[in-house]
Amino acid sequence: MTFNRDFSYSVPWNLTLIIIGSFIQAVGFKALAAAHGFVPSGLFGVSALIEYKSGLLNAGLWYLLLNIPMFILGYLLISRRFLWYSFVSMLVISVAYGLIDFRIDIQNQLYAAVCFGVIAGSGAGIVLRSLGSNGGLDVVAVILNQRYNIGIGKTYFSFNLLLFSFSFASLDNDLVIASLIAAFVASVSVEYCLALFNQRKLCFIISNQNSDIADTVMSRLKTGATFIEGVGAYKKEPRTILMVVTNNIQLKRLEEVIFTLDPHALFIVENTFNVIGSTFSRRKIY
Repeated sequence: MTFNRDFSYSVPWNLTLIIIGSFIQAVGFKALAAAHGFVPSGLFGVSALIEYKSGLLNAGLWYLLLNIPMFILGYLLISRRFLWYSFVSMLVISVAYGLIDFRIDIQNQLYAAVCFGVIAGSGAGIVLRSLGSNGGLDVVAVILNQRYNIGIGKTYFSFNLLLFSFSFASLDNDLVIASLIAAFVASVSVEYCLALFNQRKLCFIISNQNSDIADTVMSRLKTGATFIEGVGAYKKEPRTILMVVTNNIQLKRLEEVIFTLDPHALFIVENTFNVIGSTFSRRKIY
């Protein structure tokens, strides 16, 4: 477990995530978004809009220029490690966008928007699993979150609201709506990538055999457990609730242990986005 934690903080692992994720995003931006005239969300959307309206430079170069003030802010207000990792992502996106010379042949606008959202969102999610970011708006979002506790989602929502409002005023409405669909699909893809391998199941077991269940869980499943004291609402009798955090793979085994020892047990399972600490994920420090 210590090896896994150290490995997730290593430079080669983080650079691998950033380079692969950024290249995937660049493919989506150039092979689909640019080919259909979509406006991506975030700062790259501003870059694409400038390219569409001015015809000067390409969106990758505009993205590089618009990131300069962002990285000045990041240098002053966030860690240098976060800044350098984000710089690598921004550089890979900008360079790859200029070098990619093919398009994914999807004629239907809606299909292309969905495909673009999946590709761009998956790439962004891979990058965000590292200790860096995609650059651009991510830098501002992290600063506002750390300094003023403003949710990262709120920052993106506010910025994209302005971006797409301006797009409606200057571009074809059908095109902007397709871009909105792509942005929504991308956000879902990002969340899926971030939850992948991190999502856990929070389980509560109410049983008269909780002591035996806890011993079996710890010995057979090699998983920790916690007793929570409670009181039954009907009879007002003290009850011991067993809490176990596990993953999808062991969930069925946990269920078998519980109902083998107590067929009348109450088994409650909740999805969790992430579990940090102990033997689970390490807290990400930028």
